[in-house]
Amino acid sequence: MILFGMIVKVRNFIKKLKSSYGTRKWGRWASPGMLAAAGLVINSCIEPFSPPEVTNPDTYLVVDGFLNVDGDTSRIILSHTQGTNDDKQFETESGATLIVEQENGENYAFRDMGNGSYTLPPAAFNRDARYRLKIRRLDGREYESDYVVVSKTPPIDSVTYRVDEGRNAMIIYVNTHDPSNQTRFYRWNYEETYEYRMAYYSSLTRDYTTKQIVTRSENINVCWRTLPSRDIKLGSTIKLSQDIIRDIPVNVVDIATNKLYFGYTILVKQYGLTREAFEYWTDLAKTTQGTGSLFDPQPSQVTGNIHAKADSKELVFGYFSAAQEQKKRIFIRETLGAYPRCMAPDTLDFNQAFNGNAVLLYYYMGEPKSGYLGTSESCADCRSQGGTTTKPAFWDR
Repeated sequence: MILFGMIVKVRNFIKKLKSSYGTRKWGRWASPGMLAAAGLVINSCIEPFSPPEVTNPDTYLVVDGFLNVDGDTSRIILSHTQGTNDDKQFETESGATLIVEQENGENYAFRDMGNGSYTLPPAAFNRDARYRLKIRRLDGREYESDYVVVSKTPPIDSVTYRVDEGRNAMIIYVNTHDPSNQTRFYRWNYEETYEYRMAYYSSLTRDYTTKQIVTRSENINVCWRTLPSRDIKLGSTIKLSQDIIRDIPVNVVDIATNKLYFGYTILVKQYGLTREAFEYWTDLAKTTQGTGSLFDPQPSQVTGNIHAKADSKELVFGYFSAAQEQKKRIFIRETLGAYPRCMAPDTLDFNQAFNGNAVLLYYYMGEPKSGYLGTSESCADCRSQGGTTTKPAFWDR
């Protein structure tokens, strides 16, 4: 941005001189040396630079997940690093063997679910024991984490929300406390689910078997979409006399997105952390979320507590931990935003309606088939925005 700003300033400077002096005076006033200097500045500014780290072809194992000792399924994702200029979807790794080993030698095997996902059903874990993760890849390479203690997690006291008019957003907060003053380090993530609707209702569809336009049986006007949190949310009370968390913001919902118009719910998940885990997540947050300007923390190597057994220099990214998971869900029914709008639908004859790509709405003038109204998927098919027409089991209405 700094270099781009220099280029723009030089160009604007030349334009101002041209407009102020006119073409003839400009030619007399601007010496060849000054033009050459300006050109040198511009050319030197736009020379591309690609540091070695950006084009490094090596990929490394990434381990994302934890052992959930609180009666719910544990899940670990194996994936690979990729270059910063690589815009393809990140690669996951299936076919590995994952085992959680208790310090006394008792083992718990994860199940390969495909797409790099491995799950472990709930079990009666000893919360006073230490555990480590062991990984064996298809090519035979083995990895293991350090032994970790189980982090105790107090319940969530409340999840609250209020509108920030200056940001035109709903801010969602979490509150908790540990009466024993033992937790001190916290991490949160969430799943947000919202209902949304389309500007137009589609009541017709194509039957390619009978080559007719018929009544649609599925309602594709209303959908629900669930999104996981993407940022790292941390909190600490280590500098406080009491282990109390008050109004830590865990999510900001922009009202302009219309997520809050028809119905919104958020499931907040809370984890206690050890000091070592907190430091890892803090460093990771600085690296991944704080590189927007020259004065933000610069990218660094954050590897965690998982190591390759055969080669101590091989990089492995991720941090294995064992913790209790606490959850709390709230619903927000504030009708904030606006009902979706679209351009007027098109009028179609039968051939256009049946052979085209439009989402069909209604008969134009009623039956018999005097014509059809059609529009785009983005105006009438809620599935086009990533949601599902199946109402979640936890939806409260």
